Amino acid sequence: MNKPEMTAAILAAKQRLGLSWAAIAASLEMSPVWTTSACLGMNSMAPAVAERLCQVLELPAEVSLALQACPHKHWDKAVPTDPLIYRFYEMINVYGDTIKTLIHEEFGDGIMSAIDFSMDISRVADPKGDRVQIVLNGKFLPYKSW
Repeated sequence: MNKPEMTAAILAAKQRLGLSWAAIAASLEMSPVWTTSACLGMNSMAPAVAERLCQVLELPAEVSLALQACPHKHWDKAVPTDPLIYRFYEMINVYGDTIKTLIHEEFGDGIMSAIDFSMDISRVADPKGDRVQIVLNGKFLPYKSW
């Protein structure tokens, strides 16, 4: 079973069982963001976590094996057409250089890791309409001189 087939099986089981990503993640004692990403094929799961997910979703062992496989992280289009994902591209276009400049000013020459990384997505109540809060937390990795 490949990653796209795995994701299709997971999404079908999630819908059939009426579970949310938060509920699935809670059953695994993992983050909803990371759990969703792994189920969509962009991260791999440890064997025990993959097996537990398959128990929760009543899926066969072949799904567990696909969850454990290292992903090939790729994007299939230069600029996505999905409006929500496109807005992230827009944010990076508008604020990317600002983010880079401020990180370099605070930490020096380096990058924020997307490997040693966590993310939290939450709802913030606002009288003018609820807001989406996204917190990205990545380890700073300085560039080396040699």
